[in-house]
Amino acid sequence: MSRAAEPPRGGRGPAVAVLGSTNMDLVVYVPVAPRLGETVSGREFRTVPGGKGTNQAIAAARAGGRVTMIGAVGDDDFGPRLRAALADSGVDTAGLRTAPGPSGIAHIVVDDEGGNSIVVVPGANGTVTGLAPGDEKRIAAAGALLLQLELPMAGVLAGARAARAHGVRTVLTPAPARPLPDELLALTDLLVPNEHEAEVLTGEREPGRAARALLDAVPEVVITLGGAGSLYAARGAEPVTVPATRVRAVDTTAAGDTFVGALAVAGGEGRPMPAALAWAAAAAGISVCRPGASSSMPERAEIEAAAAG
Repeated sequence: MSRAAEPPRGGRGPAVAVLGSTNMDLVVYVPVAPRLGETVSGREFRTVPGGKGTNQAIAAARAGGRVTMIGAVGDDDFGPRLRAALADSGVDTAGLRTAPGPSGIAHIVVDDEGGNSIVVVPGANGTVTGLAPGDEKRIAAAGALLLQLELPMAGVLAGARAARAHGVRTVLTPAPARPLPDELLALTDLLVPNEHEAEVLTGEREPGRAARALLDAVPEVVITLGGAGSLYAARGAEPVTVPATRVRAVDTTAAGDTFVGALAVAGGEGRPMPAALAWAAAAAGISVCRPGASSSMPERAEIEAAAAG
């Protein structure tokens, strides 16, 4: 067996820390999403552990990484379920604190084309305004720190500062889209926006132009392009476009988080970026063929098979 195929879920693979949100996703499946003021009938409802932080942590663990989750859940009924979902996927939850009050939730509407609309209520995630005791040590022990923007900016910046202080590679998903502080961009090693987020950050609609603009602030950028794949750009190198896996999407929720989690593992294993992007695309391609967020994320063996075939 090759080195790339060896690490089991949450096993001997590269160490990844995730500082991010943990939500319970309340998912409704409908033929067509309702317009403002309209009521429609749904065909199914599910509660699925999610949040961009949890999604990336579970994706990385299932892809073979040794993953530590840093964040918060509430002391409500969802809190233990969210913690258990991470642990069941092999994620270390020692850095997942419990805050008074409700856990974060996300209301998600998924239509028959696999598209979605999402409303997030932060709950306990809003209490993560800095690092708790032991968190800096958890970050320092990792090869990469994954960050998103569903926590307060003060908490995100605290994690990024700790990563830079210990030479840990910082991978930032700038979602939900918003302008970013110059300090956070200066602390970011790899920025992974989608097309919309890249446009918000740069004002450029065309991905190539957006990537060039982003390289003024960060050394490496991957812009995810949905069914068109991804665009990688780095300072001093020619841009590379990697195609997506051709599939019939059922639910695109968390496809981007699956991509980032798998990419962090592939990069930590030393794969060249084009190969790492193709491997991450295979993981995301599997996830969109299944309903739900964390429940849709593939195991390592599935990713290897899809990438090979």
